[in-house]
Amino acid sequence: GALSDIEVEHEDVAGKFYHIRYPLADGSGSVTVATTRPETYFGDTAVMVHPDDERYKDLIGKKVKLPLINREIEIIAHAHVDMDFGTGLVKVTPAHDPNDYEVGKRHNLDFITCFDEKGYLNEQCGEFAGLERLEARDTIVDALDKAGFVEKIEDHTHQVGHCYRCKNIVEPYISKQWFVKKEIASEAIEKVNAGESKFFPPHWINSFNAWMNELQDWCISRQLWWGHQIPVFYCQDCRYEFATEEEHPEKCPKCGSTHLQQDPDVLDTWFSSGLWPFSTLGWGNGDWGKGTLWNEDDLDNFYPNSMLITGFDILFFWVARMMFMGVHEMKEVPFYDIYLHALVRDEHGQKMSKSKGNVIDPLDMIEEFNADTLRFTLAALAVQGRDIRLSKEKLGLYRNFTNKLYNASRFLLMNEAKFDDLANIEIKTDLGRYMQSRFHLATKEVRDNIDAYRFNDAAMALYRFFWGEFCDWGIELSKADKESIRELGAIYKESLKLLHPFMPFISEHLYHELSGTSLEAGAESIMVMRYPTDTTRDENIESIFALVIEAIVSIRRAKATVDLGGEIDRVAIKLNDYTIDLESAKKYIQRLARVKEVAFVDEKAPNSVADVSDNLEVYIPLEGIDLAPIISRLENQKAKLEKEVQKLRGMLSNEKFVANAPEAVVEENKKGLEAAEEKLAKVESELKALGAT
Repeated sequence: GALSDIEVEHEDVAGKFYHIRYPLADGSGSVTVATTRPETYFGDTAVMVHPDDERYKDLIGKKVKLPLINREIEIIAHAHVDMDFGTGLVKVTPAHDPNDYEVGKRHNLDFITCFDEKGYLNEQCGEFAGLERLEARDTIVDALDKAGFVEKIEDHTHQVGHCYRCKNIVEPYISKQWFVKKEIASEAIEKVNAGESKFFPPHWINSFNAWMNELQDWCISRQLWWGHQIPVFYCQDCRYEFATEEEHPEKCPKCGSTHLQQDPDVLDTWFSSGLWPFSTLGWGNGDWGKGTLWNEDDLDNFYPNSMLITGFDILFFWVARMMFMGVHEMKEVPFYDIYLHALVRDEHGQKMSKSKGNVIDPLDMIEEFNADTLRFTLAALAVQGRDIRLSKEKLGLYRNFTNKLYNASRFLLMNEAKFDDLANIEIKTDLGRYMQSRFHLATKEVRDNIDAYRFNDAAMALYRFFWGEFCDWGIELSKADKESIRELGAIYKESLKLLHPFMPFISEHLYHELSGTSLEAGAESIMVMRYPTDTTRDENIESIFALVIEAIVSIRRAKATVDLGGEIDRVAIKLNDYTIDLESAKKYIQRLARVKEVAFVDEKAPNSVADVSDNLEVYIPLEGIDLAPIISRLENQKAKLEKEVQKLRGMLSNEKFVANAPEAVVEENKKGLEAAEEKLAKVESELKALGAT
């Protein structure tokens, strides 16, 4: 069957270069033609040379005889010939080569087809008729060789066209087909370059232009048993041909005959698909399907559409066709924005294939990790212009995220039976105001990134808010302020709406669980609820809680320095900015840092362990703390680590050991030494902070 040019993929194939002698018709000698396809020489209608090639100037206009069949053809001059390739003489087979086809038209050559539609040699090939074209190659070469026409055969790698679907070798072949003229694309090119449609990532417009500007007439007829049959009919009496929208025309519009036959070919799939943006909205349907498959105003309401998301690999097959067919029929581009996503590859960046054994089946991943995890992982990895490297490790990371979401919901429901909608409550607590403000920031980030089609950035904004802010701090801080939990639950419910496009199943489930409702009982789905919008943030409360969190982290770090794991009596905090009042936020610091008393000071506290961060300093007074058991424990650790370091240094300084031990063992010992030295330095630092020698 017929294919369009874009459906042919050219691949390098290791083949042969056959140098064949064509005798001059006047008997004065022969010329040697080099070809990779000797089986097509039966369709040769000329031999061509470059007009400036001094070797063959005297031969232009003379004739040669085709070996074995003795048909005479002329030697012509054409600038298409590469003088430095092969012998500089090129056989011209207009019926079986696209370039030769153009040469044949220009020089008024005969077009002789030497294969039938199934690829078998026909009557033009004499004794070889009936052989399959590729299988016949060796037989033909043997016959030419025995007759003395083969000068030499060389190994040669060349490009061969293959069908992009079935991968079979494609044979150029003259046949009567239906085409769409390339001029149909000109208006679409103008509109896209005028900015009426935009590509994301933007660089794809260059590929679009390159292909569209090189467009050839498009073959749209296919010899298949499925597809849209071409709506052209032939009158069997007067031979009139006509196209009609009628599925079964009753008679010929010219002579009135009822003996009609429809063209047996079907339309190329991509032609039918190219109509999709408007054919699905009732265009061309008359009243068929009206009110069920489409509504009267659908075309006005949904054409043009706002956005198309598809893979870059079908930019030319589908997107370009929709663009120029939409502009041609509807006079407008079908989509304002076109987002071309990348390919999903394995963790090493390799294209997935069964032969490599690296195929990740999405159904298997859904079974192992769940659908939301797979969906969110792909969104998080979908950086514009980059292929996605998918691995189980990354899927596992985002499965942990779903666990975090469940745990947050579980905590909230342990404290309240259900939660109101955020719009129906007043946020009164400081922690509630803080989390609401952070939610507004997350909403802005998510919406801005979705609007810019930066889906990975939107996913990561959600990840940071839910895990890094709501779970890690919102929930933990609420343990010091039980009144805030009712507000946090309402904020969490609203944030699940924000998450819904990325994790539809868990967000729907948790939302209704927190609301005390269910879809089964008739509750409205998140999907049809209004998507959250950002409002004004409370920067004052955000600055207060930023310092609260910084103080908690700093105190924990200072306690770890001197191995104080439990609750301590007192900590002093010196703020760099004295205008911020943290007195009302003490309870959060006391609860999460495990400190009985927090004091805000203007100067460094004496005899204390300090930790300095960006906006504050914390001091843990050592007075009243029994340091003896702590120092004793640290000194024991120091002694053990010193022995371990000494032992490992001795082994690695032993040249015999290093030379004879397996490389992996030596490397393991080096890493062990680094870890031991790091631990020793930490213990020594802790002892120094405690004033121990």
